[in-house]
Amino acid sequence: MNSNADTLHSKLGGNSILRVAGAFDAMSAKLVELNEFDAVWAGSFAISATHAVPDASIMTMTEFLQVAKNMVDSCNIPIIADCDTGFGGPSNVSYLVKQYDNVGVAGISIEDKIFPKQNSLLDSGKQDLLPEKEFVAKIIAGKESKINQNFMIIARTEALIAGLGVDEAIKRANAYENAGADAILIHSKNNSPNEIFEFCDSWKGNVPLVVVPTSYSSVKIDELVSHGIKMVIYANQSLRIAHKSMSRLLRKLRNADSLDEVDEDISDMNEIFELQKMFEIHSQEKEIEEKLKKMGYIN
Repeated sequence: MNSNADTLHSKLGGNSILRVAGAFDAMSAKLVELNEFDAVWAGSFAISATHAVPDASIMTMTEFLQVAKNMVDSCNIPIIADCDTGFGGPSNVSYLVKQYDNVGVAGISIEDKIFPKQNSLLDSGKQDLLPEKEFVAKIIAGKESKINQNFMIIARTEALIAGLGVDEAIKRANAYENAGADAILIHSKNNSPNEIFEFCDSWKGNVPLVVVPTSYSSVKIDELVSHGIKMVIYANQSLRIAHKSMSRLLRKLRNADSLDEVDEDISDMNEIFELQKMFEIHSQEKEIEEKLKKMGYIN
């Protein structure tokens, strides 16, 4: 049984807003956990970037699944996987739900754009939506394929991204909830949260609301809470700081006379050993050695 799905379901039922941070591999996911976030967002933008390919449905479900599984194996907090448009039609969504549930992912997000999609924040990117009926069919297929009924299917509507307005977003969100979605992610690329708040204040549904405030980054947690939002996802900040920090270091290193010039900019080796649990291996080796001595294999 997928206990991570149960954990996420329980957390969402609490009184506090959940804070979820994006990751792109097992190490970044572990850092999310160590910094006490509620869950990890395995974002398709960040994972695509680490493979140096566009966030445009280039990578396969199997490739994304492997990254998510690596995160599950390294972490003790729930992983939520960004599955873009579901990698195809209802049968594809049915298959991916079983696969992600089986490896211990707590939930997935699928969005109502056409395949292949383009990143929602890309200037002049194509943001065409599927007909409502076709996306509803995907949600039904996903819901019927759950192994653990607490496995979360987050339906992400891009109606605001596509410029269709709050009324269309509400209409679609209602349909997705009726089809069996466990939460609604409402997305916007405006630098103000006003249309998000208009949506939230108009929402009469019963499932939790989720936001990704990348473009309206000045919004405060208290504001999100006051509008009934239950989960906030910081989707790509960890990727962007990793990119900026590595780029800065490599520029500096390229012109350095010695490694001393960059030592203060990088993590201590022991910090990495700690994250890898190298010290646990060392302790285990000592315990095994003591047992071998008692058994007469070592003098």
